[in-house]
Amino acid sequence: MATKKRTPHQQADVFRKTRADHSNEIAEDYVEAIAELHAEEGSCRVTRLARRLGVSHVTANRTVARLVGRDLVTTSPYQPIELTEAGKALAQTAKARHEIVLRFLIELGVPERHGECRFRGNRTPLFTPHTQSDETLLYDQETMTCPGRKDTPALRCHHS
Repeated sequence: MATKKRTPHQQADVFRKTRADHSNEIAEDYVEAIAELHAEEGSCRVTRLARRLGVSHVTANRTVARLVGRDLVTTSPYQPIELTEAGKALAQTAKARHEIVLRFLIELGVPERHGECRFRGNRTPLFTPHTQSDETLLYDQETMTCPGRKDTPALRCHHS
């Protein structure tokens, strides 16, 4: 089957969407890490955030500035980073998505430490929770909790 040739405008749209998706992935990773640091340490400072995410202090500062612009966090010089209500909501959503995908990978037999890598830096298109549709995540979750699911092969469900 021949594929239809894309116009330059259509090609540009594909790249714009990819960049937007990547920007959203980064935002989700940052707000989730900020929420985790608040829960573990009571506050989140840029140096700890940078260390947690394995990036430089400069990279973390720049990304936090972008998150401020998106109204996901607030901060001021030498002060901790605080999540806004929108940031808290995004952090909860990101965490839930990560947990669904991690559980799905574990159900497939992927060791937890390797499954965790699939959405923490070593992304693969199939198992990146940021890019899976809500419908796909819901399917994954329902499949894992389906009472009619057979354990062999993994994830076979009577809903299929």
